[in-house]
Amino acid sequence: MFYAYKYLTTATLTEPNAYELPMPLIPGIIHQVDVLFQDGCDHEVFVQIWDKNFQVWPSNRGGSLRGNATVISFREFYEITSGNSKLTAKIWTTLTGSWPEIVIQLGLLPKRIIQPLSFDELLVAAQGIE
Repeated sequence: MFYAYKYLTTATLTEPNAYELPMPLIPGIIHQVDVLFQDGCDHEVFVQIWDKNFQVWPSNRGGSLRGNATVISFREFYEITSGNSKLTAKIWTTLTGSWPEIVIQLGLLPKRIIQPLSFDELLVAAQGIE
């Protein structure tokens, strides 16, 4: 299942007052992350994805994703639990005009599909192999 979230940037989005886009999810494993930077972003639209007070992507703290007419896409294995089923994208820009839309897509599957056996179940299965 893919979740898609979009936001149209504006001039008021500087880094200190970045827009916080809520991204509600169901429990499972995020296996794919795509961030679309439309033509016109000119590497001046910045995106960070947070889990509460923890910056998840990019993983270098304080860093941000940015681009122009491109999709930043990567595989992941990040668990979303039932008690914590919302990420937040922080979005800001240094553009002075031509406000492009940002699209964030998150691929999420149930854990039992991505990882059918637990570590303990794998150990038990391995002990039966000779």
